[in-house]
Amino acid sequence: MPTRYQGSSRERRALAAFINLQRAANTVQSLGMKHLDQHGLTPSQFAVLEALYHVGPLCLSELAQKILRTSGNLTMVVDNLEKSGYVKRVPSSEDRRYIRAEITDAGRKLIASIFPHHAAHITELMSRLTADEQDRLRELCRKLGTGENS
Repeated sequence: MPTRYQGSSRERRALAAFINLQRAANTVQSLGMKHLDQHGLTPSQFAVLEALYHVGPLCLSELAQKILRTSGNLTMVVDNLEKSGYVKRVPSSEDRRYIRAEITDAGRKLIASIFPHHAAHITELMSRLTADEQDRLRELCRKLGTGENS
């Protein structure tokens, strides 16, 4: 097992699984998002554009939750996308505290040109696993992410 911790076998197993999960996730994230540099986007900026492109306008708190970022981080990401002309903030007419992010035509054009390549790249990267392994990985990640114990 890839840990030198001398705890119980249960602890060593959990730590080894955690380390392997972290290493795999970091590797896949790095390889999967490498091409974004060519377009001047960070992974968070790509995530925002992708969410707005596929889901539609979202309030900033929903968007932060969807892309797993803090609201503080999201503010900076949306600021930068807005400066680039890819996203705009639209205040609610009923509640001034409610601000919705919308993708602009320029943002839509950019993500539409990037996403097919991204999807193909992720598909190739994930092809290291069989279809059944990918399905099982998805199930295990969902179980781990939701905290269910069955």
